[in-house]
Amino acid sequence: MIMKVTIERTICVSCGSCWETCPGFFEENPDDSFSQVIEKFRSAGNIAKGTAPEDMEACVTDAADVCPVQIITVGHT
Repeated sequence: MIMKVTIERTICVSCGSCWETCPGFFEENPDDSFSQVIEKFRSAGNIAKGTAPEDMEACVTDAADVCPVQIITVGHT
């Protein structure tokens, strides 16, 4: 199964918890300081959507869990 990840960037508070918890998948956008998916894992170039490799699923899930505003959605397809 593939893990799909979506960030609701419009309500991101730029706390940094996701990119500190899972820096291999999430990063801070240099223009608006909101969270984004690193380029390597983006879906169709969309900074708010990505696909996590199996070896990063725990890290991505942890990042979603620690997000104080719960804007990271993960799901399997």
